[in-house]
Amino acid sequence: MSVVARQGFKYSIIGYIGFLLGTVSAIFIFPNDFEFYGKLRYILPSAEFLVPFVVMGISYSNVKFFHAVDKDGKKQNMLSLSLLAVFINFLIFTVVFFILPYVYPKFKYSEAWKAKEIILPLVVILSFCAVFNKYISNYKRIVVSNIFDNLIPKIANLGAFCLVIYFSLSQSVAFAFFFGMFALMLFGYIYYTNTLEKIKLDFSTDYFKKDGFWKEFFNYSFFGFLGTFGNYLAINSLMIGEFMGMEENGIYAVLYALISLISIPQLGLFNVSAPIISKNLADGDMEGLDKFHKKTSLTLYFLGAVLFSCIMVGFPYLTQFMPKNGTMLREYEPVVWIWGSAVLLDLATGFNGNIISLSRYYKFNILVMLLLAGLTIGLNLYFIKNTDLKLIGIALSTAISLTTYNVVKVVFNYIMFKVSPLTIEMIFVSIICTLAITVAIVLPNFNNNFINLFYKPAVVLILIFIGNYFTKIFPVEDYLNMNFLRSMFKFK
Repeated sequence: MSVVARQGFKYSIIGYIGFLLGTVSAIFIFPNDFEFYGKLRYILPSAEFLVPFVVMGISYSNVKFFHAVDKDGKKQNMLSLSLLAVFINFLIFTVVFFILPYVYPKFKYSEAWKAKEIILPLVVILSFCAVFNKYISNYKRIVVSNIFDNLIPKIANLGAFCLVIYFSLSQSVAFAFFFGMFALMLFGYIYYTNTLEKIKLDFSTDYFKKDGFWKEFFNYSFFGFLGTFGNYLAINSLMIGEFMGMEENGIYAVLYALISLISIPQLGLFNVSAPIISKNLADGDMEGLDKFHKKTSLTLYFLGAVLFSCIMVGFPYLTQFMPKNGTMLREYEPVVWIWGSAVLLDLATGFNGNIISLSRYYKFNILVMLLLAGLTIGLNLYFIKNTDLKLIGIALSTAISLTTYNVVKVVFNYIMFKVSPLTIEMIFVSIICTLAITVAIVLPNFNNNFINLFYKPAVVLILIFIGNYFTKIFPVEDYLNMNFLRSMFKFK
């Protein structure tokens, strides 16, 4: 197995562990106090939302120009100047942040201003981490960075939450632990980068001034910066925290953890698919790209639909095992239906955005990301200020913007590349899963919720398996083949 394949497999394993840790915590721990969990889930997304204004796309340029500067022996120079530029950007950003209340007095009453003592230091740490993350990816090493990006935030949330709820320590201590985990992550990035190649700081600007290279570097960085505005999840957390309160933000975070299970099939798959997509685009093999696009999209949709079906029939019984506030989550069951359906559609459209970003039309991907961000913000404000739907309104906002985002990309790819992710088999999958959910809901309940929790999803799985057996939509037998399973765990 090649380095890329091994890294992709390990990447997926770390992703599954992260999902498991996040989901178990969301179900059995965080419902103990939605308000404090909401605070934790406000701080990190706020910092993540602000990081692009500090990094300004520089991290992406560390990938784009790595091989060119490596040939000239200047990759340490690029890394050093990138870190320096991020630090200078942070100083400028901090000045603007503290001037803002004088321009917009209401900003002083925002949650972001109240939590600035932890948000601002977190922004600079995450900004440096973003540069190191992209830089070490040039060495085809993605596992360690996935541990940092996927596991540490979950451990930080879980540890801080447990310190308050189970050990009765102050929130200040919990926030100190929370911040300390991210500081540890930065030191981890520095140490690991140094093991790949010893870091030698070089702040000379001569190489970047030569032939106006700095202009090319800046232009690409700027487009990378624009492409980061599609983070609608961070936007949602910020707006819920500001306009609805921390309790609703905590509920939103728990529901998001459950809905994220639907996206598990995507984990690590792009790392395997990206080289194939790039090769097809480079060779102009649109027929091969179309076949691959349809195959991966159907796989993602089928597996996601199976998980969605199991979650939907099991959710009412799962809330019965959640501590204290499970009934509050049950009230927001429509959120799971609406948002989950949007995620399913996202899976059905496959790697639309990746095809665009790997082609010469990558700037269009940035445009539609800006569309997604703007549409999400506008719809969120509408549902928050003009309706009483609360989180259901946020779910509708997300579903509308995400669906629009995907439809635009599907149309663009079909016009430009004559490729489409949609197949007739997806309709059969939808019919089979709808029937399975309907039957499971109609079947009688037992008095024991624990039995219902496993009995209902089991019925769904059996019915889907039977339906798939006769329609031959998804080759389940290939994934149950022992030779295939052995190959997944073979590292040489």
